[in-house]
Amino acid sequence: MSSLVQSVDWLAIAPPTIAAVVGLAVLVADLFVPESRKPLLGWLAVAGLAAATLMLLPLLGADRGTFCLVGDAGVCSYNADRFTLVIQFLVLGGALLAALLSVTTLKDENRRLPEGEYWFLFLSSAAGAALLPASRDLATLVVALEVASLPAFALVGLRHGDRKSSEAALKFFLSSVTATAVTLLGISFVYAATGTLHLTLVAERIQDVGGQLQLLTQTGVVLTLIGFAFKTAAVPFHFWVPDTYVGAPLPIAAYLSVIGKAVGFSGLILVTVVAFPSYAGVWGPALAVLAALTMTAGNVGALRQQATRAHSAVRLLAWSSVGQAGYLLVPIAAAAYAADPDRAIGSTLAYALMYGAVNLGAFAVAAVVGRTQPLNRVSDYRGLYAASPLTALLLAFFLLCLAGLPPGIVGLFAKVTVFSAAVDAGLGWLAVVMAVNVVIALVYYLKWTALLFRAPEGAPATHRLTAPLTAALAVTGVLGIALSGAPQLILRFTDTGLF
Repeated sequence: MSSLVQSVDWLAIAPPTIAAVVGLAVLVADLFVPESRKPLLGWLAVAGLAAATLMLLPLLGADRGTFCLVGDAGVCSYNADRFTLVIQFLVLGGALLAALLSVTTLKDENRRLPEGEYWFLFLSSAAGAALLPASRDLATLVVALEVASLPAFALVGLRHGDRKSSEAALKFFLSSVTATAVTLLGISFVYAATGTLHLTLVAERIQDVGGQLQLLTQTGVVLTLIGFAFKTAAVPFHFWVPDTYVGAPLPIAAYLSVIGKAVGFSGLILVTVVAFPSYAGVWGPALAVLAALTMTAGNVGALRQQATRAHSAVRLLAWSSVGQAGYLLVPIAAAAYAADPDRAIGSTLAYALMYGAVNLGAFAVAAVVGRTQPLNRVSDYRGLYAASPLTALLLAFFLLCLAGLPPGIVGLFAKVTVFSAAVDAGLGWLAVVMAVNVVIALVYYLKWTALLFRAPEGAPATHRLTAPLTAALAVTGVLGIALSGAPQLILRFTDTGLF
């Protein structure tokens, strides 16, 4: 049996490590910082996430592994390759933007949210999310998944005495625990059949499994896929999303919509195309069907939202995120059939980066409106242009990006790459389903966009921008506009070389 090399490449593991260390520092500092100085903990967390994100720069162009096996070249438990860096950039950059939203939200909540606990849980979850795409064995993958998920349960239910918050956290927790149990059972079956947890070794040995162990292996593969399908909010494991987003603090809903999805999709990519490529005939068709069902359920759910219902803006974004998850599943399914799986996976990553930037921007605008309109209904956005022209134009731009319409060129470009991945893989029927869903999504995105420019009912509300909210809007807006001008930069960045 190969033994583990104990030397540690500290530069390779720096991004998740910095997030974890700063989280511990915040927890300790919370014991000594007086109540009036608690907001400093938030800025410490923001600085820590910024430092963790900047530590990705020295790793660009590198392929560094650590915690490797002696005698098995290239078999490591942690790999800082291009795939890892793209996902870590999305996770840590997205967490940084969500942290900026949180600074204002914590101030507005006025002690309903304990700041020390909030930032410790937030940074812990971000550290786990950054660790997951680097994981190259099933044990590390599950540990990272739980480190990312468990603090998120607490963050959703952190509003003390709020019934909706508690219900949302309970639904999220029970559903996720069930999925984790299914995943662990599947991984145990795979380990029993192959005798290893390292993804590349599983891929080698699983092809030779036969006889009585073959059924055990097939069951293990299916159960593992089911567990990760939940983390992506794929149908039928999406039911927790709307209530969880509404019950959670708004920055946590934004965090789950982007970072939560990045965690699920990166894990799904690793277990399918890296660990189980020989079972592509099983997971390829399954993911294609899941993609079609998920995008349809998400878009129909968003279409049915009533503009005057309480929290309908957040609910619409929640259902929209389910629909977007369906689009993200398309290239992963296509990787099972494609001659160039790297290109298919690159399409998923490109779409995830586009979606992350503009969706966080939409949530930032929702945070601005929510400061004066606590119910945050879609109807509350009527006449936003009259009250705050720049904010309205940014939200319109973000919604058009999500819809895939000019001037949101980056959204159109991302959808075309996903569509091309399906066509190139011979999944014409899935491309047709996607095209139909894009048309359905146009209805609710354009209705919301049109509402921004209608005459307000009564005097237009005054929306107060804070420095953190302004920074979040500026970053997401500049990213969206810059990438709309040069969308090809995303595909160059997401050329993973994973295979």
